[in-house]
Amino acid sequence: MKAISLFSGAGGMDIGFERAGFEVVAANELDPHASATFRENHSKTKLFEGDINDHISNLASFKDIDVVFGGPPCQGFSVAGKMNLDDPRSELVFSFADLVDRTLPRAFVMENVKALGVLMKFSEIRKQLIARFQKSGYSVQLHILNSKDFGVPQVRERAFFIGLRTGDHKNLTPEFVSRMKPAPTLREVIVPLGKPGSPKNSKICNAKVTLAIKPVLRKSPYAGMLFNGQGRPLNPDGWASTLPASMGGNRTPIIDDYHLYQNKPSWVENYHRHLISGGKSKGFHHVPSYLRRLTINEAALLQGFPESYIFCGPNSKIYSQIGNAVPCELAHVVASVISAAL
Repeated sequence: MKAISLFSGAGGMDIGFERAGFEVVAANELDPHASATFRENHSKTKLFEGDINDHISNLASFKDIDVVFGGPPCQGFSVAGKMNLDDPRSELVFSFADLVDRTLPRAFVMENVKALGVLMKFSEIRKQLIARFQKSGYSVQLHILNSKDFGVPQVRERAFFIGLRTGDHKNLTPEFVSRMKPAPTLREVIVPLGKPGSPKNSKICNAKVTLAIKPVLRKSPYAGMLFNGQGRPLNPDGWASTLPASMGGNRTPIIDDYHLYQNKPSWVENYHRHLISGGKSKGFHHVPSYLRRLTINEAALLQGFPESYIFCGPNSKIYSQIGNAVPCELAHVVASVISAAL
C-alpha cells in the first residue's frame, strides 16, 4: 500500500508506517536539518522540501494513495507553548486537509498534541477540521493514545484524527486496545547503550545541572522543578515524561548515573525528601557530577529510532528533531490498525 507523509520531520512516523508494510512514495518537510535527516534514512521516498502550501500540487500528482499521514506543527495548540490560535502554524492542520481533499486517499492519519483533541478552547477548530474531512468524504474518529500503553518507555499522550472513506464506520478502539503492551523501563532501554561517552552513546549534552534557587515541589521527586531550567529528572525504574523539542540545553531531562548504572540510592529522591521535610540547602549545596543530561542517543532510543539512524545538523537541531517526532512504535501501532481496517 502507498502512503504520503506530511510534516515528516526526521521520519519517526514514516518508520512506523514502513514497518507496517506501507511504501511512503512522497513526503514534505520544511526544516532543512530535518530534511537532511529524512533523506539520509529514507532515500527511496521523494521528498519535497519547503512550505507544504508550495508543494500541494506536487504531492497531489501521486495517484492511488492509500494513506496520507503526518503531524502538523503543534505549537499553536500545545500546553507547553502559548496555545495561540493566531499562531500561523495553527493553520497548517487545514493544509493537511487540503492535501487529503486533493489526493482522496482511502484513509488519513493526522497526529497532534492532546490539547487539540480535548480542550474546549479548541472545540471550534476541531469542528471545522472534522467538517472539512467529512465534506471530502470521510468518517472521522478521534483517538487519544498514550505511548506508554504501546511499549514505548515514555508518557506521551497525543491526539490522532483518523479518517476512513465514507461507508466504513468500523470502530477502531478495539483494534488499539488489542495492541496494548507493557513498556520497558528506562533502565532496560538505556543501560545496553553503554555509559555516556562510550561508542554507542557518544552524543552527550554539555548543559550543566544546578540546583534551582527556588525549587517548585510536587508529590513526586520526578515532577516539579528541582533544578535549573525545565529539564526534569527521570526515574530509571519508570518511564520518561514527554521528551520536548526544546531539549539540548537546560530543558534536557536529567539522569542520575549512580542510580542508573550502579543501583545506588537516588540522589534526586533523597534531595526531594530533604526539601519536603522542610530542610534547606544544608548538605545539598551542589549537584553531584553523576547527575547529567539525557544524551542524543538515549533520547532517540526512547523515541524508538533505531540505533543506526543517522541524524543531521547541530546537536540542538537533532534534539529538536527527536522531540518533535512521533514515537516510532506508536506510529507502527497506528499504521497496523489502519492497514487492518483497509
